[in-house]
Amino acid sequence: MFSVTFRGQDMHLLVGIDTEGDNQWDAAARASQTFENIYALPRLHALFARHGVRPTYLITYPVAADPRSADVLRALVGGGDCEVGAHHHAWETPPCTAEDIRRHPYALSLPRAQFDRQLESLTGAIETAIGRRPASYRSGRFGFAAAHVASLERLGYQVESSVAPLFYETHKGGPEFVEAPLTPYFLSYDSATRPGSSDVLELPLSVGLNRRLPRRLQYLYARAPRPYATKRMLRALRLLRTRWLRPSYSSLEDMVGLARHLAAAGEPILNLLFHSSEAIVGGSPYNRTQTELDAFCDRLDRFLATATRELAAVPATFAEFHAAYAGAARAFD
Repeated sequence: MFSVTFRGQDMHLLVGIDTEGDNQWDAAARASQTFENIYALPRLHALFARHGVRPTYLITYPVAADPRSADVLRALVGGGDCEVGAHHHAWETPPCTAEDIRRHPYALSLPRAQFDRQLESLTGAIETAIGRRPASYRSGRFGFAAAHVASLERLGYQVESSVAPLFYETHKGGPEFVEAPLTPYFLSYDSATRPGSSDVLELPLSVGLNRRLPRRLQYLYARAPRPYATKRMLRALRLLRTRWLRPSYSSLEDMVGLARHLAAAGEPILNLLFHSSEAIVGGSPYNRTQTELDAFCDRLDRFLATATRELAAVPATFAEFHAAYAGAARAFD
């Protein structure tokens, strides 16, 4: 059995994959689901295995309910080198409606009772499909709110990973995580971006700007008026841009630069994100041709090599990191 020993000088590499039906960006695809990307996961998993990476596949309710998808994921988990967690899509987790599928809501907009029932449905479906209860969670569209912490805790979740520092979508009815730290923290019951007393560990996504700025200026950039247009303009002028560990969003240069910056700052995690549907041709808006998919896989492959070799980041699933981190935290209490 693999185990992670958390030491202060170690950086850990976490790879959380939002594992969902094909092209969830498209309303027609959401209404009539297909799962070709799930059936192709073993090819992606082989890429991870070459680097010793231990991914966390965060799966939606329709994926758990699709028998062939469940077979694929059970086989991957049976290999002992990955984890299956929960990915909550508020628009397609029972109880929901056809109107929910069309309007694509954030989970934070749901009435609390509906959120709790959806979380119970999702958790039960994954346990039935995979044979074990999920311990890790991510909200679709990053629609997490502090009000969800008690519900996650009640159902036995140990890890939450929806918070992206500098992320701002209040203008769309979404969340704001602008001032969130990059370092993992146990969540509060009244703030998604400040440490608290819950037992749920937040694993923030790895996000940062391409140049050093005082925090106040970083926050002003994140909350800029007309944020999409403003940030596109600053990026086009090569003045400022956001770097993510997301191989469909960021160049290899930006991902490696961000990872090196986090390593130099002593941050304990590199938390990389993408959607399972990005790993096949036509499964998302990003990799529509074989050439684009090949470039995506090359960026991912080369980044994982840099993270594990140059930066010596220790691969771990979300639950493995939680066990090591929580154990270290208790040792210092």
